Amino acid sequence: MNENTSTSTTELDRPYVADKPAVRETDDELRARIPGWGADLDPADRPAVPRERYAPEVTGAHWEFPDRQPEPYPRERSIEHGMLTPVFGTVAPLHGVSGAIRRYAYRYSEGRAAHWLLLIAGDRVDSFGAHVKSLATLHPDNPVTETGVLSEVRRHGWSSRVRSRRVDRSHTWIDPILVAGPWVATGVVAVMLARKAVALARR
Repeated sequence: MNENTSTSTTELDRPYVADKPAVRETDDELRARIPGWGADLDPADRPAVPRERYAPEVTGAHWEFPDRQPEPYPRERSIEHGMLTPVFGTVAPLHGVSGAIRRYAYRYSEGRAAHWLLLIAGDRVDSFGAHVKSLATLHPDNPVTETGVLSEVRRHGWSSRVRSRRVDRSHTWIDPILVAGPWVATGVVAVMLARKAVALARR
């Protein structure tokens, strides 16, 4: 490893080291301090036991700390982590207004609603921008075919909702609003702007 990819083993990066940290308290000490602790000590009760076993000869892990992935541009990161994870996704870099909203979301803890609501808002802004951008191309978005509205008639959409025990039936009523709402709102705004432009042109 070079100095850009090596990181010392500290308390912050323990989740990423190959070996497990040393046990600080014994089983008896933990059981005495935490009521109910150790209920899953029996390996027969823990299906994840094979994955928890440190066996580099099986997993192929040959490092103490993995090589850090280069960070060509600043990545958003959770405030719950003291450092950026050694490996992260780069397929969808943040950009524009939606990127600014998403970066701001990471000022809040993942345990707060503000974090997730801002991420949702950033996603909606990005989606709206993509729709607007498509209008400037020779192949604009088609809300009729791309939203799957036609399958409601062709693929027994109604009967699959009223004659089944689907878990998503509770929000079926709001789905048309979420899907068609932005398109309707965009159409209304476009008509209002067109009327205002015509009125100004007649003066």
